[in-house]
Amino acid sequence: MPTLLAIGTGKGLFLATSTDDRRNWQVSGPHFPMTGVYAVAIDKRRPTPRLLAGMTSSHFGPSVATSDDLGASWQEPAQPPVAFPADSGASLDRVWQLTPAGPDQPDVVWAGTQPSALFRSDDGGVSYQLVRGLWDHPHREQWGAGFGGQAVHTVLPHPGDADRVVVAMSTGGVYRTDDGGQTWAPGNTGIRAYFLPDEWPEFGQCVHKVVRDAGDPERLYAQNHHGVYRSDDGGHTWASIAEGLPSDFGFPIVSLPGRPGTVFTFPLAADSERWPVGHHCRVYRSADAGQSWQPLSTGLPEAPFYPSVLRDAMCADDAEPGGVYLGTRSGEVYASRDEGESWALVAAHLPDVLCVRAAEV
Repeated sequence: MPTLLAIGTGKGLFLATSTDDRRNWQVSGPHFPMTGVYAVAIDKRRPTPRLLAGMTSSHFGPSVATSDDLGASWQEPAQPPVAFPADSGASLDRVWQLTPAGPDQPDVVWAGTQPSALFRSDDGGVSYQLVRGLWDHPHREQWGAGFGGQAVHTVLPHPGDADRVVVAMSTGGVYRTDDGGQTWAPGNTGIRAYFLPDEWPEFGQCVHKVVRDAGDPERLYAQNHHGVYRSDDGGHTWASIAEGLPSDFGFPIVSLPGRPGTVFTFPLAADSERWPVGHHCRVYRSADAGQSWQPLSTGLPEAPFYPSVLRDAMCADDAEPGGVYLGTRSGEVYASRDEGESWALVAAHLPDVLCVRAAEV
């Protein structure tokens, strides 16, 4: 079955396809040249997969395009598909996240944006409406901006309950809804914010990314601005799983479909030293839900290596065995077809890689 790897960069979207079990790749693009593609989704809930791309043009502004033929052609609405209502007093900077809902909501797509807001589409990602419950939350005026901006960058629908969604933002932290988005509660107990006077606040944490475990939907993993955590109660409380990592700072965290308890991260030296620890390009994998970690580097560049991997520039596919992918800020994309044991170069000399998504199509 072919595998599609979508690569969002600072200068457009590139699509890589493999028809030989991810051994060789054919790369096309850029689609949407000279736009920043911060969000990509591969929606497999329909007979033909739909691609969604959130791009930002310095001239035309932000938009979302869709493709129902694996990128051969694209459709973009005449009107901005994601836009704040006039009474909100806000304007859209960019779309940071596009996430299809569960199979019981085949036309629902969620969009996380900058400024920090959540939008919902009920037509497969063609048009979106602001989720007022999160936008009108009393905490919103106190949410700050991380180094990359103020954005909802993580949206996690619950696979068994359409009313339950978890989002994460920088800064602000983790928020949960149990009623389809009408009301939201912070879920940051146990996540440290060392940069605040109260290091254990109710909200205000700079969470970089959150993912669900492949086997237990109540188990979540978070990569924080210094801190790697696990929650076993749906994001209500968190405990550190950073022991065994060379650093607790980084951006991505990825769970592997079909492998409960398996999670990957890419540690950086520190918030003030945003390159890999010791200048070694290494992915770290845990197969026991964060109790222990193993460095993986076979096929990755030798030291010295300085680029970082951004929060959405690392992902896993749904093949067997699972594939893992990462893109760097120096424009290299690597793929592993054996769950991280070994890596091979997919593309080089691309623009700054902002996001990657992969799936069998």
